[in-house]
Amino acid sequence: MDWGMKNRLSQLMPNGKCFFMPIDHGYFQGPTKGLERPAETIKPLLPYVDALFCTRGVLRAAIDPVGSKPIILRVSGCTSMVGKDLANEEITTSVDEVIRLNACAVGVSVFIGSDHEKETLKNLSTLVNLCEPYGIPVMAVTAVGREMEKRDARYLGLCCRIAAELGARVVKTYWCDKDFDKVVQGCPVPVIMAGGPKCETEEGVLEFVHDGMQKGAVGLNLGRNVWQSSNPVAMAKALQAIVHQNVSLKQAREIFHGAKA
Repeated sequence: MDWGMKNRLSQLMPNGKCFFMPIDHGYFQGPTKGLERPAETIKPLLPYVDALFCTRGVLRAAIDPVGSKPIILRVSGCTSMVGKDLANEEITTSVDEVIRLNACAVGVSVFIGSDHEKETLKNLSTLVNLCEPYGIPVMAVTAVGREMEKRDARYLGLCCRIAAELGARVVKTYWCDKDFDKVVQGCPVPVIMAGGPKCETEEGVLEFVHDGMQKGAVGLNLGRNVWQSSNPVAMAKALQAIVHQNVSLKQAREIFHGAKA
């Protein structure tokens, strides 16, 4: 691995672990609840996260360039919740723009099994070809769109392996309650857990995150389950402890309730 690639990954994943916070939801959902004013949402949470995942528009409009957390730039899009197919994405951002914004990595969605599987995998391949010469890592996001029933280990393992085979340096995927360790073991690059829709309980967030870390994930990319929480700072603090301090589930609960109090 060349120096630039290793340096960027070390910023994103100190000691090989990471807590990324995605605030890119507006690129297809518009002003998502809790993210209407991104700058206000993230301000109290920044001490606990390692990097932000966002679009160039929000980066310029809402994130202070002085002392910023490392940035993973969302570079796929062109679809919306009111459109016919969320999977019909294209690359939206040039490598020149990625470099200009000093992003540490880029992220692109792949929709395995959808009508646009080939196009989204081509987007990933194109980004890898463009970014590797500059030492910029590409994170593949194994998206499922509206088809949440696909979230089983066999499907997720397939998605992660394909993304890694095409050159993704990191893969973001969903946790599943059965055989998640097989998903991680079948992927030759680091696997990071997505949050997906907001969990019914805050306890549920801590449980699945702890389980996934124990089964081999290197970290998280959680947004709605943090900043839509009734206690976002307490949640961020507890999640950081799970990721970077390897605390038990009991200890994570204590940190959460202590911070909440």
